[in-house]
Amino acid sequence: MLIVHNSEEIEIPSNLPLLPLRDVVIFPHMVYPLLLGRQFSIDALQEAMVKEKLVFLCTQKRSSIEEPKESDLYHVGTIARILQVMKLPNGMLKVLVEGVMRARISKYIQSENFAMIRSELFTPISGKQVPEIEALARLMVSRFEDYVRLNRRIPDEILLYLSNTEDHQRLADTVSAHALLKVTVKQKLLEVRYLRSHLKLLAEILKSEIEILRIEEKIDGNVRESLSKSQREFYLQHQLRAIKEELGQADDSNAEADAFTEKLKKLRLSDQAKEKAKEEIDRLRKMHPFSAEATVVRSYLDWLLGMPWGILTKDRSNFKEVTAILDADHYGLEKPKKRIREHLAVLQLTSAAKGPILCFVGPPGVGKTSVGRSIAGALDRKFARMSLGGVRDEAEIRGHRRTYIGSIPGRIIQSLKKAGSSNPVFLLDEVDKIGADFRGDPAAALLEVLDPEQNNTFVDHFLEVEYDLSNVLFLTTANTLHGIPPALIDRMEIIHLPGYLDFEKLEIAKNYLIPKLRLELGVEKLTISIGDDVLMSIIRDYTRESGVRELERQIASIFRKYAEKHVLARKRKVFAVKKSNLTKLLGAPKFKDMEIGKKPVIGRAVGLAWTSHGGEILPVEVSLMDGSSKLILTGKLGDVLKESANAALSYIRSNSKKLKLKADFYKDRDVHVHIPEGAVPKDGPSAGIAILTALISAFSEMPVRSDIAMTGEITLKGEVLPVGGLNEKFIAAKRAGITEIICPRKNDTDIRELPKELLNGLKLHKVKTASEVTKIVFGKNGRYAKD
Repeated sequence: MLIVHNSEEIEIPSNLPLLPLRDVVIFPHMVYPLLLGRQFSIDALQEAMVKEKLVFLCTQKRSSIEEPKESDLYHVGTIARILQVMKLPNGMLKVLVEGVMRARISKYIQSENFAMIRSELFTPISGKQVPEIEALARLMVSRFEDYVRLNRRIPDEILLYLSNTEDHQRLADTVSAHALLKVTVKQKLLEVRYLRSHLKLLAEILKSEIEILRIEEKIDGNVRESLSKSQREFYLQHQLRAIKEELGQADDSNAEADAFTEKLKKLRLSDQAKEKAKEEIDRLRKMHPFSAEATVVRSYLDWLLGMPWGILTKDRSNFKEVTAILDADHYGLEKPKKRIREHLAVLQLTSAAKGPILCFVGPPGVGKTSVGRSIAGALDRKFARMSLGGVRDEAEIRGHRRTYIGSIPGRIIQSLKKAGSSNPVFLLDEVDKIGADFRGDPAAALLEVLDPEQNNTFVDHFLEVEYDLSNVLFLTTANTLHGIPPALIDRMEIIHLPGYLDFEKLEIAKNYLIPKLRLELGVEKLTISIGDDVLMSIIRDYTRESGVRELERQIASIFRKYAEKHVLARKRKVFAVKKSNLTKLLGAPKFKDMEIGKKPVIGRAVGLAWTSHGGEILPVEVSLMDGSSKLILTGKLGDVLKESANAALSYIRSNSKKLKLKADFYKDRDVHVHIPEGAVPKDGPSAGIAILTALISAFSEMPVRSDIAMTGEITLKGEVLPVGGLNEKFIAAKRAGITEIICPRKNDTDIRELPKELLNGLKLHKVKTASEVTKIVFGKNGRYAKD
């Protein structure tokens, strides 16, 4: 189809690529810039550029639809010519198009990547140039001039263009395009076929818009007048205050500032804080009471004068009372209890003692957090707690500066104000889980807080004055020391809290958990008896943890089930829990010890591992096969564990003669070391001697005793180095029925601190070298017995 546009003949093809638009309606004779980012729009544009550079533009009914279908589009749109295409750095296309003619979709054709349409020209009917058309056009232009004058977002140059336009249809399209109207209104104007109706509708719309703009202008004028009045009042009040000062008359309108002054006199602030408070009160007197700055100053004075300056609680000095309170709250935990008693003894000798900074390190559930609250109760101090898990903003510690809107002090100052004392027990929970990002490093901010030599002059960014934290008893908790910066560790006294032994869990369950749960679950009126054998079965078969949280959940589950039975059968109040009905109450046992066998096995040794949940048995398996002398390591092993395996193999190769192995024992043989379970991550050097033993067993074809477990780091020279986590590892060995353990001799001091109950029934072989390990493991009749 051939049409004439701007004195130029344009051939319109039967099918055109479709470009759906969001929140914009294109009118003929108008030039528009468009941004295309959707892939089907880019594909449609490329199709048009290959052919006649013509596209059909229509508007979506809802802009939120990412992939519109035919029903989501207005069927009347505009055929447009592509003038320019430019690719942007973000991958989008900027396209300049010129509207050519209205058209209607007669057929919608969906191709693989984009849509095509068959168009039907939607030619406006102008009719004869009767005086009514001319009158409507002049009315519309007149109203549009008023509209442009009221709406500052439309440039005045458009009026010059309209004065030079004689075509009434183009005049209507130009005004429709430039008026700031809703998409639905513009679409309605685009679909009007008769020029007379178009001009009349446009004049009515402009009249309505002009009325709205005049109302907005009136409201804006009222607001500006109100602001001017407020500023005038502020200026006059300043003049009035200056006149009163000249006359020597007191200003009795500063009741709020006077109240702050009275409060200041009653507090024992430091000299620096007192001067700062006086300065801010003087500023407040000179300010307009409703100004934004006055609000900031009032908030600052509330915080500064609300702090517990010089308020100290008196510690409980009776050792027996302190010990009784600590023992009533927690079973065991002798190290933190002893350290608190030592601090009390120092306080009785000197009142100038600084508060200790203790860090409790141990697996989850052993009572690190709750012991902090217990210490506060035993010392008769206030208690404050701050969780550091996931904290990434330094301002959480030091506060925000007052230049920021809504700024507040850091959590340290907030907690002290809430506690109402300058010497509370302050617990910083999960110190090993602090994060860091572009907002700063909270761990670095804690260096000053947790340094006894510096924290007496701690400065919060909000308060801007020094506050003495030296009287605060800081306690921190962590599961491991790995996530804590060395400089922060250096400022704290580390106290390791090992996991509970089975007999300790039994005592905790009987004396702490069961009485607590009876009260919490309302079953104190029922008689529910749980024997020691039943509790021990729950501990060993249904929980596998260092703490007692899961044990508490399992006992609570039993109580809830018997509470339900009591509700259903009101007369029954006596229940007895037996081992035989544990499966019915708690389900099948959740944990089973790894089967290690009783007979000696070639290429298999039993190691011991530490995890955050306690100790575990760690079997090490070695298999030899024909190959190219490769060392294959599997079992989701960490870098340190892999290095231990390489070190053990290097030791065997360098000492092959001493180990009575052939010189080429390693040649043309691949060595596969596997540590089950394969899905559980493992790392650390403590499996070194277990890997060494399994490798020697595989190469020499000598079986390894399966009733002995081992832990220790191996070096290239065959030395056995000390390792950690012996408490948890020995528990795991006893749980698996192992009675003999090989451990480093250099761990002797650590072994002496272990509970006697744990060492009972264990035979420990303390070794210094790899040779001692082979003599013990392979027995008296082995080939290394005489070495």
